[in-house]
Amino acid sequence: MSVEIEILATLLKLTKKGPIDYSLVSRTARIPAQTAEKVLEKLVDSSLVKWEGKLIKASPDQRVRIAVQALSLGADFERICRLLEWREFESIATTAFETYNHHVLKNFRFTDGNGKRWEIDLLASKQPVIASVDCKQWQRNWARSSIIKALEQHVERTEAFANALPKFYDRINLEKWEYATVVPIVLSLLSGPFKLYHKTPVVPVLQLQSFLNELPAHVNVLTHFSQKFTNVNRKITDY
Repeated sequence: MSVEIEILATLLKLTKKGPIDYSLVSRTARIPAQTAEKVLEKLVDSSLVKWEGKLIKASPDQRVRIAVQALSLGADFERICRLLEWREFESIATTAFETYNHHVLKNFRFTDGNGKRWEIDLLASKQPVIASVDCKQWQRNWARSSIIKALEQHVERTEAFANALPKFYDRINLEKWEYATVVPIVLSLLSGPFKLYHKTPVVPVLQLQSFLNELPAHVNVLTHFSQKFTNVNRKITDY
């Protein structure tokens, strides 16, 4: 394994809980201090980490970029994914949506008209569009059929949400909306075998902001579900 991959993996391991002393990197990676420092300087130049005094810092966004860099160099996929905290996907996605003035809810649970319970990783609302986001950490050995099944399940989940939406529209601050268009989106660490599957987008996390910039112009050509709110169903609340 290359020195840079080992340094990148070590940074992911050590920075899970915050800033670290730079000397820990060489000791943990079992790489000479001078060599480790050269790699760290390179990473600083690439804006993958911050080095302030004795401390090495990596934000959630930087940690995801570190993971992508390690994978691009040939690091073991499963090893790198295990070192990345799942909440970091949600944090990055939340930041991206909020940058574009979306209201974001995490791990939204609801019950459909048949009494079935569902959960959506992220809901991001900006009138009149609601993005229903499923965070997926694809594994290298995932079969194409398994990925298709996951995509189809998220479309089903999103349709159930759209159909039930009038019952809990106030839970996601839609009181002033007359209608909503709900779009299923799958968010992944890296590019998978699809960019679109039956008009459902699969978006690598580092491309999310550019995707959101183009989303308003493409909503109608993507998989989507529309729902109108009436004075009657606005009075119904389901907790």
